[in-house]
Amino acid sequence: MRIDILSCVPELLVSPLNHSILKRAQEKKILEVFIHNLRDYTTDKHRTVDDYPYGGGPGMVLMAPPLAAAIKSLSQNIHYDEIIYLTPDGETFNQKMANQLSLKKNLLLIAGHYKGIDQRIRDKYVTKEISIGDYVLSGGELPALVLVDAIGRLIPGVLGDETSALSDSFQNLLLDAPCYTRPAIFENLRVPEILLSGNHEKIEEWRLQQSIEKTKSRRPDLYHEWEKSMLL
Repeated sequence: MRIDILSCVPELLVSPLNHSILKRAQEKKILEVFIHNLRDYTTDKHRTVDDYPYGGGPGMVLMAPPLAAAIKSLSQNIHYDEIIYLTPDGETFNQKMANQLSLKKNLLLIAGHYKGIDQRIRDKYVTKEISIGDYVLSGGELPALVLVDAIGRLIPGVLGDETSALSDSFQNLLLDAPCYTRPAIFENLRVPEILLSGNHEKIEEWRLQQSIEKTKSRRPDLYHEWEKSMLL
């Protein structure tokens, strides 16, 4: 898979992509991530990419010409399955969406900044708008990294254990069960005996029950969705 990220502050994106799972995925050539500086696509001698909003009001808006120039340039040699704009008023990102996007071949992520981007870019070029939650950040760089991480780890070969991602929270509409490791006793707290029993069938039953109880308590909305799915 190839993911291109367009940003006016690309320095914010570098470090997270050069460590841990994302680094190994790129080294294996399973995932390619390219960062593009929006300022490279402006004709302004000062490399300006933002301006005041028409109609007045606070904040600055990323201008249409450099965004369009960047999208057109990148699209010349690459067919993007989705051109995604990260924005607080987009569709809320979830595991189902991550699963769907992980099946794509090429994605272009546009990280907004300041007050956002010119609406005409959203109308003409963007195919999907995504929010990572009901809050506002300084820019779309962190949300872009969230997407890359969530999508990238689902690509076959990225994780050492191929089944690991399948047992994550939200994959089956349930939150994950509690996890324990050595030592078996820590500050007078013991690991549940069932996990030490070696009975894998009983362990899986325990984990499922724990997932159900946790989801019912913490995320009743998900629990009701899971209940409905069990009736189908």
